[in-house]
Amino acid sequence: MPNTVLLVEDDIAIATVIIAALEDEGFAITHCTGIAARDRALAERRFAVMLTDVILEDGDGLASLEAVKAGDPAMPVIVLSAQNTLDTAVRASESDAFEYFPKPFDLDELVHAVRQAAGQRAAAGQETDDTPGEGEGESEGARMPLVGRSPAMQGVYRMITRVLRNDLTVLITGESGTGKELVAEAIHQLGSRRTGPFVAVNTAAIPADLVESELFGHEKGAFTGAIAQAIGKFEQANGGTLFLDEIGDMPAEAQTRLLRALQSGRIRRVGGRQEIAVNVRIIAATNRDLAPMIAAGTFREDLFYRLNVVPIELPPLRERREDIGALAQHFLVLAAEDGLPRRYLTPEAIAGLETRNWRGNVRELRNVVYRLALMAREERIDVESLTDIIGADTAPGMGAVRDAEAGFGSALAAWLASESPPPGMLYHRALAAFEKPLIEHALGRTGGNQLRAAQLLGINRNTLRKRIGELGLEPDRFSQTS
Repeated sequence: MPNTVLLVEDDIAIATVIIAALEDEGFAITHCTGIAARDRALAERRFAVMLTDVILEDGDGLASLEAVKAGDPAMPVIVLSAQNTLDTAVRASESDAFEYFPKPFDLDELVHAVRQAAGQRAAAGQETDDTPGEGEGESEGARMPLVGRSPAMQGVYRMITRVLRNDLTVLITGESGTGKELVAEAIHQLGSRRTGPFVAVNTAAIPADLVESELFGHEKGAFTGAIAQAIGKFEQANGGTLFLDEIGDMPAEAQTRLLRALQSGRIRRVGGRQEIAVNVRIIAATNRDLAPMIAAGTFREDLFYRLNVVPIELPPLRERREDIGALAQHFLVLAAEDGLPRRYLTPEAIAGLETRNWRGNVRELRNVVYRLALMAREERIDVESLTDIIGADTAPGMGAVRDAEAGFGSALAAWLASESPPPGMLYHRALAAFEKPLIEHALGRTGGNQLRAAQLLGINRNTLRKRIGELGLEPDRFSQTS
């Protein structure tokens, strides 16, 4: 059992790549498609690790994991998914999956996770912990606050799922408008503190002389104008989550008191003598680079380390353009719920939005979509309507991207005109035709060095060596090429 892996994957191409990589590492693989075949394999023998896709030919691979866990609670399960939504990542976490890999994934990382899982199974023997996870199943059907399936967002989703069952302090960084508060809300709503309050405070919007009063509260007469006792944000958030936005703009004196509160778990109101115990989770956010501020002495280094226990970096919209269509459609639905006319975007209009320069990130996109919903004359928003309402604006470099995409399309059309693959073989023949010159390019760039070529391509060295043999390539002829 120590080196046996059950792979439940309907996509034969992906399964073939995974099997080759794991067999190179000495694992014995049993591959099946569908839940019924999986259950038959599990009934016949025990496995060190199971890898499963979410969408299978006869059901939901995640929804049926409870029965798998009941039969073999100690078997680690690694979840693969092309859905790539926050909902899928959370469901994988709540199912006690050993690891979650959104597609496309790094093959070396997957192999490493399988090795770790098999090692954990071997070390633990048959000892299991049947205690259900906190909040398990309670988020089913909840409306996910984040939208997007791009690779850039997958790391964000995975980090969110890793902090749901603990109270570690989180520092969210990213440009203005990327959705830092939404990430904080997701951690609160999906985590163990969901029944407590979520209190958000923008430290940049509070006058410097009132920051401490806002956070910690004050007693009557503590300062001019303090005509009554006031409860601060820490006490308001007791039992829940306190979100400190724009933490980089907090005054130095308030930073000192915040650090003390984080270290002791106790606060003192301004003008008060009694310390008050508070139980809050801290999530902070900033759009500023704190490193030069620490060097300049304007932000406390010890506070940074106290806040930066779990860092989550949100990508700007220009690094996740493939999410723009889904975000725009999402905002059109929200606009209709807010009483604006119901609209829809044509594919050409979505492509037009994807080429724009979104300096304000997701917040700017939302505002633009609301403007389109309000001002469009027809239910259908096309490219002409888009340009009339918000003008023309193309991000730098997007013309070159379109040219490159057109070049791939032309090359594919030329290949299809010269080749006539038999039915059912088009994908595999096209993949091989593209793969051979790509590997030749990598070998040429690295002078025939297969290790460096594999690193350039982002694949396992053993996988590259296998494909070189199958494609009949001769790496030695590239040894003189730089």
